[in-house]
Amino acid sequence: MDYDTILVIGIAISVLGVPSLIGAFSSGRAPRTALLLFTLGGGMIAWAASRQPGGYSFETLPQVIGGVVTRLLP
Repeated sequence: MDYDTILVIGIAISVLGVPSLIGAFSSGRAPRTALLLFTLGGGMIAWAASRQPGGYSFETLPQVIGGVVTRLLP
């Protein structure tokens, strides 16, 4: 698995934490699942960004995400 794929999966996991956070706060629960998702996703993003030669920039993120999606979908 290359670093672009790890970055995109980390972004997707972090995005999934947002509804979990909203649901936890609206029902008065502790946001444990959201915290886990944000930690896991953020760790994957940080690891991919630190290992990628030259890193990532906000300008290249749409190209990276599009490249990974087109590679993974048949």
